[in-house]
Amino acid sequence: MRLGVLFLIVALATVSRAAEKPIDIEHSTLRVHVGKSGLFSAAGHEHWVTAPIAEGSIDDGQPAHIWFRVAASKLTVEPDKGLPATDQAQVQRGMQSKVLESEQFPEIKFNSTSIQPSGDGAWAVRGDLTLHGQTRPASSRVRKQADAYVGRCQIKQTDFGIHPIKVGGGVVKVQDELEIEFSIVPGQVSGH
Repeated sequence: MRLGVLFLIVALATVSRAAEKPIDIEHSTLRVHVGKSGLFSAAGHEHWVTAPIAEGSIDDGQPAHIWFRVAASKLTVEPDKGLPATDQAQVQRGMQSKVLESEQFPEIKFNSTSIQPSGDGAWAVRGDLTLHGQTRPASSRVRKQADAYVGRCQIKQTDFGIHPIKVGGGVVKVQDELEIEFSIVPGQVSGH
């Protein structure tokens, strides 16, 4: 009897691990759109920020689950043709030191709490996002596109204790709401 129970536990653990795949960090993308607002917002610049995934996994079993981690210090403001190199460097430094405070808060993490089907090849994903040392709920509609799971979500910086940057007493400022777009590609399970 004990041998049968032990076999069942090992079999269930093997099935559970078989559904879990590491995220292919080379082919997955996570980008953040940083908008502008304020009276003279036309004078400011919008930015896209690349956030490379350091590690994570997807489990498409029952229940489905995804988690990933991003090193805050690796976020990079994408080059902007309309922005001189010195200004580009200043935006990068400001993002790291004043916004993310990446030395104090080195990790950004997402851990799903619920993944529910919402149509053919589509899901409603809810989870906990940890950013700037604070954890808040986040949700997204996700769809399967070729080999990737793609989607978008919005978060507010102030929900995570981040104060959007203002210039000129607030006549040009970064929008509180950020739009995040992602394409997550599952990798191969080693040994299979």
